[in-house]
Amino acid sequence: MFATPAFAQTVGAAAGGGPQDIIVQMLPLVLIMVAGYFLLMRPQQQRAKKHQELIKAVKRGDTVVLSSGVIGKVSRVDDAEVQVELAPNVMVKVVRAMISDVRVKGEPAPANDTKS
Repeated sequence: MFATPAFAQTVGAAAGGGPQDIIVQMLPLVLIMVAGYFLLMRPQQQRAKKHQELIKAVKRGDTVVLSSGVIGKVSRVDDAEVQVELAPNVMVKVVRAMISDVRVKGEPAPANDTKS
């Protein structure tokens, strides 16, 4: 009484859904996962790999920025630790993973004031 002929015809087709229906339903989920990999996971992996190479290339005399924001000069390099000179005669041992950036020798420091 309340069902129209169109609803009555689609019930049989929906109940016996085949493998094509499952593929069509799963396709958006798979596309979202692939897009997530290329937009989120892959760039993060590349950034981590680049940071590992940066840490491995640290040598004596490099100016480094630690994860706490402290800037110092590398005075000794060990396998797992780096000795950093923060001020004259002030040496600190730091775990290599805490190095966030390596500044190139001779890189000019940015000026705080602007001259016209």
